[in-house]
Formats: sequence, C-alpha cells, structure tokens
Amino acid sequence: MSLTERVTRFLHWEAWLLDNWRLEEWLALVTDDISYVVPAADCPEGDPQNSVVFINDDLTLLRGRITRLQSRHAHREFPTSRTRRFITNVLVDDGPEQTVHVTASFQVYRFRSRQTAVYVGYYEMTLVADGETFKIRSRKATLDQEALDEHGAISIIL
Repeated sequence: MSLTERVTRFLHWEAWLLDNWRLEEWLALVTDDISYVVPAADCPEGDPQNSVVFINDDLTLLRGRITRLQSRHAHREFPTSRTRRFITNVLVDDGPEQTVHVTASFQVYRFRSRQTAVYVGYYEMTLVADGETFKIRSRKATLDQEALDEHGAISIIL
C-alpha cells in the first residue's frame, strides 16, 4: 500500500471516529505536542501568534474540549449532533524523520434540532509515523466560509 493510500485510510478512520463521537479514541491519535488550529473565517493565514483564530488548542485544551463535549455542559451538543465528514483531494508530501505533510479538502455536515450546518474547507496536517499508522502532530482546519453567520459557533471537532 502506498503512503498516500495509508494516509487516506488514516484520515477516513479519524473521520469515522469523530462522526461516531468516539472522542477519546480520536484523542489517542494525536501527539503530546499537538497543535489544533481553526483560523477565523476572515483571516485564513491562521497564525495564532499574529491573528485571531476560532480555535487554538494544545493537548490540554483538546482534552478539556472533549470532556466538555461529553458532558451536559456543552449545551450546543446535548444531545449530541449527528455529523458526517467527507475527506477528498488528499495530497501527501514526505518530510524528514517519518514526518508526513498532508493537505485534504473536507465537508462536515452537522445535523441538530432539525437544522443542518455545513462546514467546508481544507486541512493542513503534519502526521508522524506510529508503527503502521500515524499520529497527528498538527492540524489546521481552514474554513472556506467567509463568516459563520448561519452556524454561530463551531461546537464540534473539525
């Protein structure tokens, strides 16, 4: 199996875990030094040091996000949304020391309270080899929407 096929399979597995709210299992797919960023819709550069971002999480913040999403304190996600992710246009570039740089397009549909929200954009990710699979070292999910007017918030993990 080629590297691109392995990465694509990993991304599909990750999407399945998120769609099925297996958030603890998803968290096991990230490295201890994870960087998870969602840039603001009007500032796609998404450098948290120089720009406003919707999300800028490390491992501690991701753990807290997952704990909250699994509790009744996440009002936008109680009861939980149903989501469906589509990952396409996967491009893979080998990096040094078993590091892989990935870009991929995504569509995430979120269904809740008879409403549908669609998030469209692309991922920029750095994966590191972990045996036959990978772990996520960094993930930037850049949305194509110019604003989140109809969505109001990102209450799920993109």
